Amino acid sequence: MTSQFLNPGWKMVKFGEVVKNANLVERDPGANGVERIVGLEHIDPENLHIRRWNSAEDSTSFTRKFVPGQTLFGKRRAYQRKVAYAEFEGICSGDILTFESKDKAVFLPELLPFICQSDAFFDHALDTSAGSLSPRTNWKALKGYEFPLPPLGEQMRIAELLWATDDAIEKQKIAHKKTTQLLESIRDHEICSKAYKWKKLGSVLKSIVAGKSVVGVNTPAGANEFGVLKVSAVGSNGFEANENKRLIDSSAFLPQYRVNEGALLITRCNTTDLVGRACLTHKGYSNLMLCDKTLQLVLDDSKADKRYIFEALRARNLRTQIMGRATGTGGAMKNISQQDIRSLLVPFPPLEVQKMIAAKVVEVNKRIVELDNQIYTLRSLAKRLSIELIYESRIDHA
Repeated sequence: MTSQFLNPGWKMVKFGEVVKNANLVERDPGANGVERIVGLEHIDPENLHIRRWNSAEDSTSFTRKFVPGQTLFGKRRAYQRKVAYAEFEGICSGDILTFESKDKAVFLPELLPFICQSDAFFDHALDTSAGSLSPRTNWKALKGYEFPLPPLGEQMRIAELLWATDDAIEKQKIAHKKTTQLLESIRDHEICSKAYKWKKLGSVLKSIVAGKSVVGVNTPAGANEFGVLKVSAVGSNGFEANENKRLIDSSAFLPQYRVNEGALLITRCNTTDLVGRACLTHKGYSNLMLCDKTLQLVLDDSKADKRYIFEALRARNLRTQIMGRATGTGGAMKNISQQDIRSLLVPFPPLEVQKMIAAKVVEVNKRIVELDNQIYTLRSLAKRLSIELIYESRIDHA
């Protein structure tokens, strides 16, 4: 894009013409009242707000100071897309560049983070990065980036729209956090209540179905192929059907271990944090079978509600029991036996109460999914607005 194709008042500028890398230095933050230390790990991708930091009371070798109104840009591993707008002062890592407008009457500081958050800016940062294990870009390379700069009044309008979208995203994220906390509270207090009788899980199990280890290749089975589940099929957000290995020999498929609709699955072998993870399947997969590390818990429906047991297995009390029973001499992988799974102590209110709690959890989960979708939609809108308002604001030529 050249200036002749821009709307009146717009012009192409180099980043370094309107932005400076502040490079302020603070060698004694504690003595000078600077309380927060920010590393790259504290800046979340696609999030302009810094919500975490270390205390200045902790020892640090960082000396780069940032102040409110600056835009922080992670120069190391730019593909992680770490940009933040400073809302407080602090000390940051040397792998964070601190940008500010050279002249607020020319370039609005509130628009700067959105320029840095654009795909075009990140592409430039990646193209100018050097190093294999930990590639870094630098100020000299970034200041040559060119972008269309609107008149100040238009900058204000664009920034207002983009910050309004960002505010809407933040509100939805707060609602998401509160709803997730509600779900955790239901698991930890309504399900794991001392008012209920706690019994061994085995008392409501008809059986535990263990799959088999069969040879497969590390690509998912197609529609007319057979596959065996990987342990990662029991995912953090539910059953992941694509997490399977295609069988080399279709005759190795064992129908008695196929993945049934409404199955309650649990992993018997995984890392310490993930061993004993559970999920429910919402449909059947006639071409997929359980692996030896994935078990199906078959419940007596007259004694226990499947959804209730699933949520109980995700409560902190049960997770503590599972991790305490898991064994393994290896550093990473742990195993929990069928006997230990049967011995897990679970709270058992009357069946109708189990169903009531399970129904409540379903509604809370629906709300979480709705909020996830709304946040995704708003983020997509924000990116589209940024492109349309800044990078596509030009005169159309036939």
